[in-house]
Amino acid sequence: MTDFEDAALEVIARLKPGDVVTYGEVAAEAGFPGAARAVGSLLRKTGADIPWWRVVGAGGYLRSPDPARQARLLAEDGIVVIDKRVH
Repeated sequence: MTDFEDAALEVIARLKPGDVVTYGEVAAEAGFPGAARAVGSLLRKTGADIPWWRVVGAGGYLRSPDPARQARLLAEDGIVVIDKRVH
């Protein structure tokens, strides 16, 4: 794995129930501001057991390939999702 991948996965792994962050926030926290798209790419290819559903697009929009599953997992965390957007 690259330094970016290790750092981004570490940020995501620390997310707890009720936490929701954007791809951009993960990138910035990992030390790679401006790498939001790379976070999305990483999440699509990783098989890591991390709370991927707690990472959303800018504006709180669900961007996963399976937004219904992401919404369900967020709801289990106590997060309200309406029309594929965190509220």
